[in-house]
Amino acid sequence: MKEQSRTKMLAHDIPLRVVKLLNVILMTIPFAWCWYGYYVGQMENSFYKKGNLLMLVLFMLVYFMFARVYSAFLVSVNRISEMVYSQVLAVLITDGITYLVIVLLVKGFPSVIPGLLAIAGQTAISFVWCTLAHLWYFRTFPPQKTMIVYDVREGMEKLISQYDMQKKFKVEEVLQVEECLNDMKKLDEMETVFLSGIHSRERNIILKYCIDRHVRVYVIPRVGDVLMSGAKQIHMFHLPMLRIGRYDPQPEYLFLKRLADIVFAGAAAIILSPIMLITAIAIKAYDGGPVFYSQTRLTKNGREFGVLKFRSMKVNAEKDGVARLSSGENDPRITPVGRVIRKCRIDELPQLFNILKGDMTIVGPRPERPSIAAEYEKVMPEFRLRLQAKAGLTGYAQVYGKYNTTPYDKLLMDLTYISRPSLLEDMMIMFATVKILFMPESTEGVEEGQITAMQDTPAARADKEKKDEQ
Repeated sequence: MKEQSRTKMLAHDIPLRVVKLLNVILMTIPFAWCWYGYYVGQMENSFYKKGNLLMLVLFMLVYFMFARVYSAFLVSVNRISEMVYSQVLAVLITDGITYLVIVLLVKGFPSVIPGLLAIAGQTAISFVWCTLAHLWYFRTFPPQKTMIVYDVREGMEKLISQYDMQKKFKVEEVLQVEECLNDMKKLDEMETVFLSGIHSRERNIILKYCIDRHVRVYVIPRVGDVLMSGAKQIHMFHLPMLRIGRYDPQPEYLFLKRLADIVFAGAAAIILSPIMLITAIAIKAYDGGPVFYSQTRLTKNGREFGVLKFRSMKVNAEKDGVARLSSGENDPRITPVGRVIRKCRIDELPQLFNILKGDMTIVGPRPERPSIAAEYEKVMPEFRLRLQAKAGLTGYAQVYGKYNTTPYDKLLMDLTYISRPSLLEDMMIMFATVKILFMPESTEGVEEGQITAMQDTPAARADKEKKDEQ
């Protein structure tokens, strides 16, 4: 049984890697045509002609890197449309970078028309590859026999259905953790197991059992797990140990991060100033109200500051004094201009000045409103652990979550970022932010009338049941 499972995993992984490599090669062909057919002839020095192969390798490496950042190869998980979107975005950035290299080589600005033709070809190739790869994958690999084991977090099977992943996972059993522990042999029949909201003791028993039998496991972590993920491995008393402490990155990291904030935020403010000017005029012309809106938010160590945004709602949208999250596109408080600038994230641009001032950073936990954070902390005192780092314009939770992601999940994502401070991780998140700018689900609001995003917490459910009884 164990050997069969291992062979099955290899039979799955190896052909999938070959198919991904084929994608990289196919996306390079239009660039190679463009390079050999036009740009090579622009070189004055014959020395540069010897670097033809190097240019193709550079393109492949850069494209592969950005395709990984945007999850463009996840045939088994993403929809065809999302894969095409991710690949086109990755190839646009790659083509842009290689064009800058060409500018340096030819010491001038050659025509972009060959490059645009290459992009058109790459887009067509991406659509064909994604469609064929998707069809091949799900015809070759049937849905995996899946079990969901839960404790305090139910509904994992609904997420599989919501994200249209029934072709990947065939849920055959949903068990409460005690049921699973009472009959562990049920796990032998599975290929995949999801562990959802299970405490460490029970989870570790199931995890060891599954690993021993080559069953793949997906674990939704708890707060303690995420804190442990940032532990430093040390040796003391002739024993391996994990040292865990509060967020305390190296001084050189903080210096370089602040320098990057000033450089990138300053450059972005200058480049995007025409868009900000047009936005300001549109807001003023619509109802004559103020252009900007300052809202009290929390940053590092709970310090309050005024986050600056373009006003996207009607004047006095919260005249009742209650701080509440937006319910999305149908929120009656949002103006027509506001709908446009919120969809394109233009309303967030004034936060560049908060970054320059030092209240915020480019990458960090989302700044929360004090009153809403206080509500969350009544149920989850650990929610304040997000405040170990300076608030960010973008971040792990902003990129991989949604506007209405539950506070517990936001906490998990923010702690994942805080646990491993890294300039490389910051850069990856910045590039990943580009992908979500045009994805409407990332701005999906809470339900109408709802003040916070705390609909999935036990306390919120109990409160709702109490109201229903009344």
